[in-house]
Amino acid sequence: MLVNMNDVLLPARENHYAVGFFNAVNMEMARAIIETAEELRSPVMIGTAEVLLPEIPLELVSDYLIPMAEDASVPVCVHYDHGLTFDKCMEALKLGFRSIMYDCSKLPYEQNLNAAAEMVRICHAMDVTVEAELGHVGDNEGEGKLARPSDYFTDPETAADFVQRTGVDSLAIAVGNAHGDYKFPPKLDFERIETIAQKTRLPLVLHGGSGLSASDFRTAIAKGICKVNIFTDLDKAGKAGIEAGLAAGAGSMMELMPYEMNAMKEVVREKLQLFGSVGSV
Repeated sequence: MLVNMNDVLLPARENHYAVGFFNAVNMEMARAIIETAEELRSPVMIGTAEVLLPEIPLELVSDYLIPMAEDASVPVCVHYDHGLTFDKCMEALKLGFRSIMYDCSKLPYEQNLNAAAEMVRICHAMDVTVEAELGHVGDNEGEGKLARPSDYFTDPETAADFVQRTGVDSLAIAVGNAHGDYKFPPKLDFERIETIAQKTRLPLVLHGGSGLSASDFRTAIAKGICKVNIFTDLDKAGKAGIEAGLAAGAGSMMELMPYEMNAMKEVVREKLQLFGSVGSV
């Protein structure tokens, strides 16, 4: 069933588990995510991000994600992640996405706040939920890599003000996490997570989930994280599955698809079990 973010994150916050969000840039990814969530009776969030649109346009993603979510036997929130431009967020709304992340975290505080508040005003009128980011989650490499990530950590007092003045439904925070592959084990600021959760009383979001340890996840969720974003682990698993299929002698895309999907399903299964959402629906 197609739902918005509050439908899955508010129960997660109440019952102390987290919901996985997985980018799905092709049909095989989408099937692996939703079929595994159905098998495990777990809610799930699924979607794409603006940086991924050069590979597959937003309207094509919506063509397969929205019907698949509607037909699913578990709650599925179709979420537009890291929306960087107002126009693309509006396009996602028109295409039927039920949740929007408007990421203005690189802007000065008041500009970020005002942009998020305006997005909330528009989206809430359509029963669509909004995620914003405060502080800034950088990348592990490339142009988005931060020289001193701690300079961009989310401040708890500022987070409380931001949430009160914007009305956002969830908040992505920077606490030592980063997008992409971790070159060294990250050190998350769990005390900061707990303090922000207490001051905002909102579901908190952890971006850059691929590569964190099981212990990191469990502790972060216990402190207030309710949504964890995963893409790199899923993407790498699909590639490894195809490579295994080729090594096993698969000679066509049809023969490779089961290898690809089974490898990705294993990642989704592992994450949903780790996040504690299995059997919650």
